[in-house]
This record gives sequence, C-alpha cells and structure tokens, in this order.
Amino acid sequence: MKLGLQIPDFTWPNGAAALGADLAAIVRTADQAGFDSIAVMDHFFQISAVGPAENDMLEAYTTLGFIAAHTERAKLLTVVTGVLYRHPALLAKAITTLDVLSGGRAILGIGAGWNEEESRGLGFPFPPLAERFELLEENLQYVLQMWADGDAPFKSKHFDATRLLNVPQALSKPRPPIMIGGGGEKKTLRLVAKYADQCNLFNTPDLEHKLDVLKQHCENEGRDYGSITKTVYHILDIGEDGSKVGALVEELERLNGLGIDVALGMVPHVHQPSVLEKFGSEVIPAVEKL
Repeated sequence: MKLGLQIPDFTWPNGAAALGADLAAIVRTADQAGFDSIAVMDHFFQISAVGPAENDMLEAYTTLGFIAAHTERAKLLTVVTGVLYRHPALLAKAITTLDVLSGGRAILGIGAGWNEEESRGLGFPFPPLAERFELLEENLQYVLQMWADGDAPFKSKHFDATRLLNVPQALSKPRPPIMIGGGGEKKTLRLVAKYADQCNLFNTPDLEHKLDVLKQHCENEGRDYGSITKTVYHILDIGEDGSKVGALVEELERLNGLGIDVALGMVPHVHQPSVLEKFGSEVIPAVEKL
C-alpha cells in the first residue's frame, strides 16, 4: 500500500510572504519521507470543509510546477481538477508540461466539478450536472487523443478542434495516468471503468459497496478490475505528537484489506517537519509491508 500527501490549505503561520519557502520545505520533507504522491486541490476559493473562502488558495498547476522543482520522486496531481476551469487542450498541455519537466511524474486527476460558489464568483460557467458529466467524458476523450500519436482533429458536442498537436509529448508511457475522482455509481464509476487508470473514493461506510459497483462497471465495459488503482481519500492524522500512529496504521490495514492501493489525504500539522518525518520513520514503512 502507498500513501499520498494532499495539501488543501495554505493559510500557515508565516503568511503569504513565506508561502514559497514553507511549501518547498514541506514537499521536500514529504518526498524524502517516502510519500508516493503529492497533490493539491484545484480550487480558486478555499472550500468550506477546510476553511473560509477568503483563506489562501494557490492555483493548482502553477503550484505543482513549483513542487516538481523541489521534489525528485513523488508523483504530482490534483485531487481533482474540475472540467469547468480549463479547456481540455490547455489541461492536456499543462499535464504534459508537468510530466516533461518533472521527469515523468504527472497524473491527471479530474472530475465533473462541483463548487458553484467559486464558479459564480469568478465568472466561470456552471452548467447543470448532466452537462458537466458530458464535459467530463469529452475532456477524457480529448486528452487521450492529445496523448496519442498524430494530430488529427477532434469534434464533439462541446468542442471543435482542427489539429490536436501536442509537442513535446509526455514522458510517461503510454501516457500520464488518469484518475477520476468521485463515487457516483451511474456515471462517475462507469467513466472510471471506461477511461481511467485510477479511481478516487472517500473513506465512507459505503466504500465497499462503491468498489462492488466499480467492479460491475468493469465487467460491463470488458475492463480488468484489477488494472485500476483504487485510491481513497482519508485524513492522515497521526497527532501533533505522533500519538495516533497506531490508529492510522490500523485503519490503513483495513482499507488495504478492501483492496485499496493508495490512501491519499491531508496531514494535520503538515507545516511541522517532525510530523512528516514521523511518517517516514514509522507510518510509511509499516504500510509498505501491507
């Protein structure tokens, strides 16, 4: 089993002037500790589950490029990009650029998008849910063609492009992995089975049921369920003093028993180096044996 660090909050004690230095120190420590991936949210306003909208929030792909320069091995992704914020050509180009400059460490995390408050606030279109799912599937088709050979045109309900040229191509082969976030049983998990390399579910009481639904979609699509990396979002809390290490490892063992391959989530007190160092010395060695 592997662990991924998500950093959803940038409102830290030293303020915005020190954000660059603080973030660099955090991701270097996480990379050295052995986290398999480092992720940020793709939001422009802070989300209510983390803090007030006015809290500090960095643009995702600029931030991932910065993180790439301060790490050597961890994979880099968003959890997850909403299809509302970027044209798929720009998204594919951003992921490709991140992949090339990081030495092949990019993952595309993508979903239908949900944050109406920031979309309305900044003037992004916020279509109905059914249309957002249309956009999600068309985005997936578009980026897959961008990462394929050739530069043929692309035409769909929402996009009309005459030449999908993408040079240089991504270093990851056959292309950067795609992770679809969300547990919607009719649409999201069907799209995982059809297009994605990874799913990202929440650690909720119905997790095992969601995995069964995904398995059924894989059967319907003729897809090998075992080929999909099962990722779950779970807060990685060991306590400020490390007193919760045992409880976290026990929960990760349970998740692994359900078939979860990666636990990805925020780490409370992440700006304190000792917390991430304890992950490297105690938590990650334990879960790697699972």
